[in-house]
Amino acid sequence: MVSATPLIGGIPAGPELLIILLVLVLLFGANKIPKLARSTGQAMGEFKKGREQVEEELKDMQDGEKADSTLEDEDEDLDELETETDKETSA
Repeated sequence: MVSATPLIGGIPAGPELLIILLVLVLLFGANKIPKLARSTGQAMGEFKKGREQVEEELKDMQDGEKADSTLEDEDEDLDELETETDKETSA
């Protein structure tokens, strides 16, 4: 059985990776590559922090809605008790 190598996608390895690294060094120079990697890492960290903050805010909003619905249920229960008490006192 012959294994098929994907033409598009996949992770470059071997000679492809060496060619990519050589092109990067030629384009940006050996001094700028660590700076580019550092800034890319910082950007990814900031993106992750922002995503976590948004997820936390959404969770807090959902928890707030649940708390509001619980309060509404308690108010309805109190209204029912008051109605029953009013019926008992008028009888």
